[in-house]
Amino acid sequence: MSEAVQARWPGVAHTPRTPLKARVAKMILKPAAQQVPVRLTFPNGTVWGAGGPHAPEMAIKRPQAFFARIGQDTKIGFGEAYMAGDWTTGPGTDLAHLLTPFADRLANLVPKPLQKLRGLVDDRLPHHERNSIEGSRSNIERHYDLSNDLFAEFLDPSMTYSSAWFGSETESLQAAQERKMDGILDQAGVGEGTRMLEIGSGWGALAVRAAQRGAHVTTITISQEQAALARERFAAAGPEVESRIDLHLVDYREIKGTYDAIVSVEMIEAVGEEYWPVYFNTIDQHLAPGGKVSIQAITMADHRYRATRNSYGWIQKYIFPGGLLPSPEAIDRTLARHTTLAVTDRRPLGRHYARTLRLWRDRFDENWTRVNAQGFDETFRRMWEFYLAYCEAGFDTGYLDVVQLQMQRPAEAG
Repeated sequence: MSEAVQARWPGVAHTPRTPLKARVAKMILKPAAQQVPVRLTFPNGTVWGAGGPHAPEMAIKRPQAFFARIGQDTKIGFGEAYMAGDWTTGPGTDLAHLLTPFADRLANLVPKPLQKLRGLVDDRLPHHERNSIEGSRSNIERHYDLSNDLFAEFLDPSMTYSSAWFGSETESLQAAQERKMDGILDQAGVGEGTRMLEIGSGWGALAVRAAQRGAHVTTITISQEQAALARERFAAAGPEVESRIDLHLVDYREIKGTYDAIVSVEMIEAVGEEYWPVYFNTIDQHLAPGGKVSIQAITMADHRYRATRNSYGWIQKYIFPGGLLPSPEAIDRTLARHTTLAVTDRRPLGRHYARTLRLWRDRFDENWTRVNAQGFDETFRRMWEFYLAYCEAGFDTGYLDVVQLQMQRPAEAG
């Protein structure tokens, strides 16, 4: 690898030298593969897996490096091996289709006795990735400040970076994103004259849609790149819309004022478990009497959340530093213990997210030449493809879900 690649991707450029761990990984992976309807093919002609000749193919190009990475750290090494090119998809195999059977069996691939040793091998979240006010800004910069132009190459024209809500098989991504935004605004009761707070501005689409309803919008973000483009988009929406929106570069813990409606789309995933009480209590404290909250949250089953809450994986290392997905039960417990709020409506959209991610990945692949021209290298390409396909598989199997949650004070609901 070039010096530039080694400097930018040290975890990918250097193969672990751990022969014993590599042998152990090989011993565990072979019987695990026999449970999955895929084919793992090796350069010497060996084939593992329970799949037939037409099953998705995982082509192991560099077996020694592949098993070394898996043995060093299974949760991170599998993705790093794809980034490094140690394995890839076979001819005619889509990456998400290959990952889906694994995601569908994720809880049972490792033998139960070995699962009990998770605490001995799982890495904890690095201290510098904790979501303090300073840590959150650093974590957000590492993802959302990559480049507005990068995100524009695969998102729809509204620049909405969250699950859409499709009304039909033929509906466009933009129309489905507009339906999703309307669903959030309807849950929060946003209309003419509503004082609305948005936690996490994104690139401004939801704020614009709320202002078009006649709401007075305060939207906050800690992403400099997103804020700059959002302000341009507010101006482009016209003076009437722009006059109804105030954008502030502040953390949610620095909010001021009282609001009739509070909305936040796929932001809780970046809050961090230790700060959930502060996050929800802040919403509670700034919600006016009779007000409503609508949050779109990516979730996982409670038993999976409990099993993984203290571990550090590939997604956290390369995509969302400091991230943690809650379970619906974890949200309910936090609300009950730290707020006067309760969930009063739930709208699950998990399969819609699988389709959203597939459309993003298709656009990313189609526009790779332009992304590459922005300075993103082939390792980044494989990282981003793996991220989008990995998430698509999770939502397609139901391992992950995304839900629009309405919250109110029970005594005021109605």
